[in-house]
Amino acid sequence: MIDLLKDVKYIKGVGPERVKSLNKLGIYTLEDLITYYPRSYEDRSKTKKIDELVNGEESLIEAVCVSKIAEIKIRKNMTIYKLIVRDETASCELTWFNMPYLKTKFKLGNKYKFFGKIKRTASKIEMNSPIFEEAETSNNTGKIIPIYPSIYELTQNTLKRIMDNGVKAVYGNLEETLPEYLLEEYNLIDINRAIKNIHFPENFEEYNKSRQRLVFEELLVLQLALLNLKNSFAVDETGIAFSQDVHMSDVINRIAI
Repeated sequence: MIDLLKDVKYIKGVGPERVKSLNKLGIYTLEDLITYYPRSYEDRSKTKKIDELVNGEESLIEAVCVSKIAEIKIRKNMTIYKLIVRDETASCELTWFNMPYLKTKFKLGNKYKFFGKIKRTASKIEMNSPIFEEAETSNNTGKIIPIYPSIYELTQNTLKRIMDNGVKAVYGNLEETLPEYLLEEYNLIDINRAIKNIHFPENFEEYNKSRQRLVFEELLVLQLALLNLKNSFAVDETGIAFSQDVHMSDVINRIAI
């Protein structure tokens, strides 16, 4: 069985400096890491054609470079980098700020994926500071991406890599915490699947199933703790007598899953 109390410094990808950053987030053990849930998600799973892009939305496109990177110096500490890409429907102008390494990142005629916020006018479609990768890869696009509460010295990409290593270390080895009859009665998924898909869901249906399972367990633990507290004041009774009238479905149904 996996040791959930193992110091987070032993997780792959965590060094001495990253331990300090993780500790600032309240992450000290492997258990702390895998229960540090995302605050939100970005849906980078579906591509759009450029002519379908909507002003103000964040979208994923797949397009070919039709220009070289243009470097435009605005002032001493500000340089803009622009790239024109195109699919079969339209072209899009991409803009980054103060990122000189981009000059060697793109090749004319090659296809890439870009995810970013759209600015659309009558004459032009733009994407500002997009995330990008080659069309054949899917490290940061082509899927649902978790976004974690973080701090400036620990980037989202770094935290995601550490989390991925942590989840892989425990997946299939977590001991089930709910009895089988509850899993069946409330149609809940097992703990290993729940932890994996709350961090890296294959789709939003899997995310919802994972959240339902984890919320159920949290509410159940809270309910049992309250019953335990109530019974601790019943000095005329021995042991802990749990109410037979408690129906967790009544509680769960009030929660927006």
